[in-house]
Amino acid sequence: MKKFEIPDKYKSSIIAGIKNSRKLEDPRKQNFEPTILDFGDLQFYIARHFGFCYGVENAIEIAYKTIEENPGKRIFLLSEMIHNPGVNQDLLNRGVRFLMDTRENMLIKWSELTKDDIVIIPAFGITIELQNKLKEIGIDAYRYNTTCPFVEKVWNRAASLGKDDHTIIIHGKLYHEETRATYSHSKQNGASLIVRDLEETKLLAKIIGGELPKEKFYDLFAGKYSEGFDVDKNLNKIGVVNQTTMLATETQEIADYLKNTMKNKFGESKINNHFADTRDTLCYATYDNQNATYGLLNKNADLAIVVGGYNSSNTSHLVELLEPKFKTYFISDANKIISDKLISHFDIHSKTELQTENFLPVKEKINIALTSGASCPDSVVDDVLKKLLSFFKNVDMSVINGK
Repeated sequence: MKKFEIPDKYKSSIIAGIKNSRKLEDPRKQNFEPTILDFGDLQFYIARHFGFCYGVENAIEIAYKTIEENPGKRIFLLSEMIHNPGVNQDLLNRGVRFLMDTRENMLIKWSELTKDDIVIIPAFGITIELQNKLKEIGIDAYRYNTTCPFVEKVWNRAASLGKDDHTIIIHGKLYHEETRATYSHSKQNGASLIVRDLEETKLLAKIIGGELPKEKFYDLFAGKYSEGFDVDKNLNKIGVVNQTTMLATETQEIADYLKNTMKNKFGESKINNHFADTRDTLCYATYDNQNATYGLLNKNADLAIVVGGYNSSNTSHLVELLEPKFKTYFISDANKIISDKLISHFDIHSKTELQTENFLPVKEKINIALTSGASCPDSVVDDVLKKLLSFFKNVDMSVINGK
C-alpha cells in the first residue's frame, strides 16, 4: 500500500511503535485482539486498528502539497476536508478558507471566486451540482481532488447498478457530505434512494411487499429519493451501497433484509434478477476499525475512551459499539481530560458536550480501552495516553521507551 507524506505533527512515537510491531506480527490483520500496554497502576487495551486510513492520509498529503506548491495563491476548501477539528484548524491557520459548512451553507459567496483560485475537494467527494458550479466559474473540481478512492469505488458500483436498471439504495445519513455526494452521482445513472438505518429499511420492505400502500413511500422517504421515482417500477430490481463510514454490519444487515424481502416477493429462483450483491463496496478501514472495536469488547476494561472529531460518523459508530459494555468517553483531544477527577466528553445521543466527575475508578489497577476514528491523528492518541499516565505515580514507562 502506498506510503503518504503527512506532516510530522500528525505522527506519533508511542502509537507508531505499536502499529509497526502489529504489522510485523500480523500483516494480514487476522488477529483483532487489542495490544496490551501494562504500566503498572494503569493498563491500556489499544485497538488493533484505528486512526488515519488510506483516504484520510491521501487527502492530507494532497492538501498540504497544494499549499506548499502554490504560494501567494488563494486556496479554498469546499468544506471540512475531514471530520477532525485539529486538522481543519491547521489548514485554516495556513490561510486556507472554507467555502461552506458541512450542511452546504455558504460561508463565502460564489461571486468572490475567480478562475485563478484553487478549490480543494474534501475526502467525502463533491456533488455533481457543486462540480458544475465550479466549472461555471472556470475552476476544475478535479484538479485538487482529495476524494477517498473507496468513496469513488462506491460511486462506480452505483453507476454500474444504475446502468443495469437497478435502483440504488444508499445506506447513509441524509445530510452527511459523503452521502450527498454519492446520491448526487448515483441519481445520474439510475433511480436512487437513501435509507438511514434498519428501521427505515423495514418500512421500505413493507412497501415492497405490499404491507403498506405505495403512496406512503413518498411521505416516509420525502427528500430521500430521486426525481421521478416510481414505486411500481423502481422497487423491483435493487442494489445496496453505503456511506463508507457507516457500521459495516448494519449495511450488511440492511442488504440481507432487502434480499429476503425480494425473495419473498419474487421467489428464490429469481433473486439474481431482482437483487445485486454489493458487499464488495464496504470500506476496508471502516471494516477493520469496527472489527478491532469488537476485539476491545472481549476485554474487561473499566472504561473506554474514543478519540476523534465530534462530527465524525465513523468515530461515533465506534462509540455506539462500545457503549453497551463500557462507560465510554468520546473526546476530541487530550485537553478534554481536565484532571484525574474531571473529563469533558461528547454525548452522541443528545449531541452535547458533558462533564463527568470521578471518571477514573478508585481501585488498585485501572484498565482503559483506547481507540480513535479514521480521521484522528495518532499524535492526538499519544497525547491522550500520556495525559492519563501523568495522573499515576507508580507507572513503568519502560513499556513504551524504545518503541
